[in-house]
Amino acid sequence: MKKITLIISLVFCCFNLFAQNSFPKSAKEDKEKIMSEAYWNIWNPKVQAKIDKDIEQNRKANAIVCLQDVAAGSEVKIEQISHDFVFGAHIFNYNQLGTPACNQKYKDVFGTLFNRATVAFYWKTLEMQPNRPRFREEYWDTEEYWNRQTDPKLQPHWRRPSPDQIIDFCLSKGVPVHGHPLIWGNRKWHNPNWIIGQMMTPEEKKEMDKLIVEYGNLDNYLDSEKYTDEYKNMTVAQLETKFPNLTKKLKELFEKRIVEIAKYYGDRVSSWDVVNESAQDFAKGVMVPGSGLCKSNYGVMPGDYTFEAFKTANQVFSDNVLLNINDYWTGPEYPEQVKDLMERGAKINIAGSQMHLFNPQQCLDIAAGKEIQTPNQIWTIMNRISETGLPIHLSEITITSPGNDDRGQKIQAVIAQNLYRLWFSVKNMMGITWWNVVDDCGALGEPSVSGLFTRNMDPKQSFYALDNLINHEWKTNTIVKVGKNGDIKFRGFRGRYHITYMDKSGKEQVVEYHLK
Repeated sequence: MKKITLIISLVFCCFNLFAQNSFPKSAKEDKEKIMSEAYWNIWNPKVQAKIDKDIEQNRKANAIVCLQDVAAGSEVKIEQISHDFVFGAHIFNYNQLGTPACNQKYKDVFGTLFNRATVAFYWKTLEMQPNRPRFREEYWDTEEYWNRQTDPKLQPHWRRPSPDQIIDFCLSKGVPVHGHPLIWGNRKWHNPNWIIGQMMTPEEKKEMDKLIVEYGNLDNYLDSEKYTDEYKNMTVAQLETKFPNLTKKLKELFEKRIVEIAKYYGDRVSSWDVVNESAQDFAKGVMVPGSGLCKSNYGVMPGDYTFEAFKTANQVFSDNVLLNINDYWTGPEYPEQVKDLMERGAKINIAGSQMHLFNPQQCLDIAAGKEIQTPNQIWTIMNRISETGLPIHLSEITITSPGNDDRGQKIQAVIAQNLYRLWFSVKNMMGITWWNVVDDCGALGEPSVSGLFTRNMDPKQSFYALDNLINHEWKTNTIVKVGKNGDIKFRGFRGRYHITYMDKSGKEQVVEYHLK
């Protein structure tokens, strides 16, 4: 084991030299083949020095701990055992990877590399039939079932396992759970087919069929309905008059979903994306306070649905549960929306932001030095979201390994390492969540080469790069000496520590300490 650790440490050292633009002679060829000079001009020593300074300032704190019955001048071991900062990933492929060995490797990553798991709560697959949510494990959620599938992607609940057994697993390992999402307008992935199909009267259904050219909740996977010009010219008030039952039912259903989940899980799920990706509707001004319906970008939604969702969530979740808003939208409208919601009384704990490099060509372009996700661009976006005054959760990130060959995997690793370092340095950042952990396990349309592991759960170089940061470079482990008054002082990354020392009788003592 020591030999393996030494080898991995040497690999980590190489990545650190890579990221700092300080190449040993043996790496000169890699510099030319992997990341261009133009890339390193962007991620230059001045940028790296700012990142280091910000990490030191924003992620560390000073500790003064008074110990009892200890001799002055004796040595004390400081060992960090966990981070306050969230290093998360979604756990959508729980027991779905085809073999017990792959499934076990997948599970082992939670609690080692990842200290929080995002669990799928997409309405469409959680409640396939009205009033029958799939909270509990059924046969088609078991490892045995998935091991028998020759093409698991054909199953409607691929990447959507029932949540109960996953939450039990995570909590048994001390891994907090983040639920994603409660409310989202997307017809392709979230809103159930039966909402439109069964929640209108026959008369309303006939009227709706006249307005909709093509329903977005059919198996053609459209994101939203296609409407006629008549619909586009109608006001919300006219829609509510024409569809009174649907207006009432939508409000009831969306509230019922939040209340039901909150009552069932209580504090076991410690944070939620209450509303996902609604900033575009805010930017268009279609979420009107007091209205019964909303002509959303996704289709017909309850009126003012983002505010109403937080209003309900604020009432039914305890103060121990963190309530997030989440979006891919990084323009000024997003922080404006968040501030508007809070000014109207919505309690929002965290602002989520996404970063997806879905097209592998983007990573090739980054390696070539094109200005995509540059430090200045990222700082601008993070500063903008920080205007809300809320902590920021980088809730979904995708970085591909183009071609998935040795060069592509190195590109992914270098990009991931530099981005993680920058994100970790941002003052308001509270967490980073990698999206698809395993290759070829993403949603339809997502890249098949964005995992930290191959489909057979072999670690890629990006895994080693992140493991080095999270479990080595960003963990404080040191030896300090006891002062005259029996106290010790050290500076370390925020998190939980074991402090080990020998008392005056020669007995070893271990104190747990939380550095905040």
